[in-house]
Amino acid sequence: MESLLPESLAPYSDLIVGAAKAILIFVVGAIAARWANSLSVALFRQRKLDEAVSRFLASLIQYAVLAATIVAALGAVGVETTSLIAILGSAALAVGLALQGSLANFASGVMVLIFRPFTIGDVITAAGHTGKVDEIGLFATTMVSPDNQKIIIPNAQATGGSIVNLTVLGTRRVGVEIGVAYGSKPSEVMEILIKAAGSVEDVLPDPAAAAALTSFGASSVNYTVFTWANAADWLAVTGGTRVAVYNALNEAGIEIPFDQVVMHQAQS
Repeated sequence: MESLLPESLAPYSDLIVGAAKAILIFVVGAIAARWANSLSVALFRQRKLDEAVSRFLASLIQYAVLAATIVAALGAVGVETTSLIAILGSAALAVGLALQGSLANFASGVMVLIFRPFTIGDVITAAGHTGKVDEIGLFATTMVSPDNQKIIIPNAQATGGSIVNLTVLGTRRVGVEIGVAYGSKPSEVMEILIKAAGSVEDVLPDPAAAAALTSFGASSVNYTVFTWANAADWLAVTGGTRVAVYNALNEAGIEIPFDQVVMHQAQS
């Protein structure tokens, strides 16, 4: 190597060789870390491990390989790795104290993967946001809202309050409120509501549609009609039920007071 270097750089030949080795080790290690991540995910999927757990464990493996790569690269340039590990341990303690929030997010992410209140693909409400879980990371959970916005919630916030999992049970109940004018027979109104709701596309036949008189307003008698739908069809069935009961009541000549129409449009 000395013969390949200018005479002025000859005294630094060991350092240059070590630096070249370190760069090579780091490049190979970075590639190996990404390869280890992909291979781990594929292996975990073959074992039919939960997708969120698979990604989480694969990330840990990737970071472990990167850490080992950095230590090996520093060793190649002559850094005493034993002392380095001790220094890194002390630094890790100091950083841990400074980043307690991040550690809390990490711990919450681990708890999510262990107890699984939700997993990738579930639609949840957490920390005041509702969306489909796209990724459970080391420190944050990523969701996609119904209007296609990306929401990133720190894991500690996601698990710090109540979590509503809207899809884990497979089905959801639909409840549509409607007010009709006084003078209509409750039995007739409920029969119309049940028949109309039961005819909506994608409504589940069991449990069957049902209706109840729920309150008396200033200008209307208020009813709620209930049906069940698969979680993925809930929004479509809710909208279809509103249209169906509105049309059915109009066809039957049952008056819907104008203020009730305005109120329900506002609630929608």
